[in-house]
Amino acid sequence: MCTRYYLSSSVPRLEEIILAAKESSLTRRFNIVRSPLKTEGEVRPTDVVPILAPNPDGEETVYPMRWGYTNPYKGGKILLNARTETASIKPMFKEDWINHRCIIPALYYFEWSHNKKYDGSIEVGDRYIIQPKGESITWLCGLYHIEDNFPTFVVLTKEPTEEISGIHDRMPFILPSTLASEWIRIGADPKELLNEAVTEVIAEKG
Repeated sequence: MCTRYYLSSSVPRLEEIILAAKESSLTRRFNIVRSPLKTEGEVRPTDVVPILAPNPDGEETVYPMRWGYTNPYKGGKILLNARTETASIKPMFKEDWINHRCIIPALYYFEWSHNKKYDGSIEVGDRYIIQPKGESITWLCGLYHIEDNFPTFVVLTKEPTEEISGIHDRMPFILPSTLASEWIRIGADPKELLNEAVTEVIAEKG
């Protein structure tokens, strides 16, 4: 799963995305009605952050969005992730799987090791900083929709690679930089991109 990631303007492309989000009229609405835009540091659930999604003309555009769907089926609980294996059929996500896909740009994401104790319970262990090998940006794939006239998003997750399986039983669905824009292209078949997920990552304690 993914419940924390890191955003920074230290990479030129990320700086460009952050500047575009700051200039958005939607950001001004978020600042007044909801929460201010987060542009640096550790991103947490319900933060408002820069997201890539197509505009009405199908062009890749930067929008501020809040992290987390409100789940009406579970008393308003906030959902942060959706599974790639079931998003296309779950009532909460299936329309967004087809029509509302987004990219969450990050420097890297965090994961905490989950260790099974002798009694079968799970103990949270070390924190890891994880990013694709050979990439300067981590392009997390997600879905979005509108709640109360504001866009919100979730991060898609998948089965972990062999390396990550020793840390956690899920990982974000990440695409290489060459395919990130294809994920949000109107008319693209998301299922065709699932096999293109990043498999080589660097994981360091931190």
